[in-house]
Amino acid sequence: MEFRIADTFTSALGKLSRDEQKAVKTSAFDLQTNPTNPGLQLHRIEASKDPNFWSVRVNRDIRIIVHKTAQSFLLAYVDHHDDAYKWAERRRIEAHPKTGAIQIVELRERVLELPPRRPQQQPLDLPRPDELPLSSSRSAKSRQPAPVQPFLGLSRDDLLSVGVPEDWLSDITTATEDAFLDLAPHLPAEASEALLEYVASGTLKAPAPVVVADPFAHPDALRRFRVVDNIEELEQALSYPWDRWIVFLHPSQRDLVERSFAGPARVAGSAGTGKTVVALHRARRLAKDPQARVLLTTFSEPLAFALERKLQILAGEHAEIVPRITVASFDGIARELYQLVHGGKPALAPDDLVRRLLLKAAEGRGSPTLTERFLVSEWTHVVDAWQIKTASQYAEVPRLGRKNRMGAKQRDRLWPVFEQVLSELATRGFETQASVFDALTAHYAARSEKPFTHVVVDEAQDLGVPELKFLRAIAPQGTDTLFFAGDLGQRIFQQPFSWKGLGVDVQGRSSTLKVNYRTSHQIREAADRLFSGAIADVDGRQEDRRGTVSVFNGPKPVVSLHDTPDEETAAVAAFITSALIDGTKPEEIGLFVRTREAMPRARAAAALAGLAVAELTPRKEGPVSAIRIGIMHLAKGLEFKAVAVMACDENLLPLQERIASVADEVDLDDVYATERQLFYVACTRARDRLLVTALRPGSEFLGDLSPA
Repeated sequence: MEFRIADTFTSALGKLSRDEQKAVKTSAFDLQTNPTNPGLQLHRIEASKDPNFWSVRVNRDIRIIVHKTAQSFLLAYVDHHDDAYKWAERRRIEAHPKTGAIQIVELRERVLELPPRRPQQQPLDLPRPDELPLSSSRSAKSRQPAPVQPFLGLSRDDLLSVGVPEDWLSDITTATEDAFLDLAPHLPAEASEALLEYVASGTLKAPAPVVVADPFAHPDALRRFRVVDNIEELEQALSYPWDRWIVFLHPSQRDLVERSFAGPARVAGSAGTGKTVVALHRARRLAKDPQARVLLTTFSEPLAFALERKLQILAGEHAEIVPRITVASFDGIARELYQLVHGGKPALAPDDLVRRLLLKAAEGRGSPTLTERFLVSEWTHVVDAWQIKTASQYAEVPRLGRKNRMGAKQRDRLWPVFEQVLSELATRGFETQASVFDALTAHYAARSEKPFTHVVVDEAQDLGVPELKFLRAIAPQGTDTLFFAGDLGQRIFQQPFSWKGLGVDVQGRSSTLKVNYRTSHQIREAADRLFSGAIADVDGRQEDRRGTVSVFNGPKPVVSLHDTPDEETAAVAAFITSALIDGTKPEEIGLFVRTREAMPRARAAAALAGLAVAELTPRKEGPVSAIRIGIMHLAKGLEFKAVAVMACDENLLPLQERIASVADEVDLDDVYATERQLFYVACTRARDRLLVTALRPGSEFLGDLSPA
């Protein structure tokens, strides 16, 4: 008999108190040790339509619902006595007649007795705000005089092919779009995702038939059931019940974790689709080889710390693999390897020194019209990134992804400025981070022995030229050596360049995740409108957000425009208060602004709501029981149940200072693109609730959130 655990059990466990969870874990361990022990007080649930549901007494009030057959013993659910029994009475567990996957099926007649429970966005009782709920373009009644029934054209076989249970066929066929959004959470995940994608794209993607001897081994069953072979595995699953990604993977994620690639590979997907989850699980799988030396890396120290914490949780019973995985930021692993190669740390030029040298050289060459921002950008993204040392190299450097190419005369005028800075840095014995990467690239490219057997990169969209060349050099050629996870829509730190031109070609080995676990349908749909169609890189690869679906609903995002900062403060404070009343904890609320100068507006809103604040920094997220506030750049990689993106004023987003500093049109498109992507990152940190505020007339991007 195999002992299994269901995702419905871990989700329910996470909602109990700490003491209740402790008691449940003790009973679960006893069940795994001896499921037939008469002292466990198993009782068949007579009112259930499934004869295999039994209850297990934890204490006077808590009951575990188990599903047991001759072949399987499954922890299915846990709750207080009456609610646990009601859950079992409304469900059955069976193999789907078409796909063969084991499903937890809600009984149609019992579900329809229940009113839909959608969280509601709070009303803002304020003087003269403009409240603009961002309705779905498909469900806005003003645009649809008659309700649309999107599934009328699908046959019975069509619906069965994607896993719809038989007794739900009629309801799905006749459902309107709004009604389906309420029904979808009651369907097996594979069915709801396929139908949501059909609504979004017009294409029903039925999976290829899978023949398995055990229905629990079907790929769709593996997303909700897991065999636990020992106490250690069960302890891991129950220690982090709210982190489903530790135990259960979507079939598309599992495929990317387990697949072998003959060359560099890449997974893309919009915010919340689980790219980091794939990177973590893939690093763990690769490290199971005793000879493996895996690098798991990302662009910043805070995200590297977060990856390391998650890896420790994920490794669990496989603690022996942890020493085989190095987790570090791009800069961090370069520092480590530099010390190994050279016996000491590099002398890095401070950013302020480089800035002063650039301005001094420009003034000395009679080029006072060159702005500081332009000089720093050209140095960072071109001269230093590509390690340009001569005028001829500067004349030939690729400038892909830019609207115009810089003319020869302009380059001839600029090169002496950069040449002088290079000379000054060399005289003072300084290196730049890019030159450190370049030196390490040259060192390891000439050697067959590499420091790592595999390199897994998270947030790969923020790789720069020197970082990509370096990572390619420290990994060997061959199968599964380079794997990248990223989203072009979240590129906020780097200018575009050709990966293929640097020898990293992922053509034919790129995949896009389409199921969003973190962000509600309403928030995701609004945020995706910030991008028109697919996003392409300079190598022609496209990341198409069409067909992406979220697995849960929430209130519609709200844009709130105000005449004064005090009005805005009151609106955000009301939003915070509503979230707290709904059970959201202070640390599960984030307030983001574009610039540090706008931070007082976030502090004022938190203070009016009566909450302490923890300001995000590049190295820490702050203590518990405090609302998180920070600039948009520090939102990357974080997640909150409720988010307010404040101060989205006309002059702040896009930041007028950046636009005004563009000397010509070469960088203008990139400025607008990265500002839009920064706004997207901030909005998609929200799981359930999103409020966007501004002083009138507000950012030009706000209109893009609304349906056309």
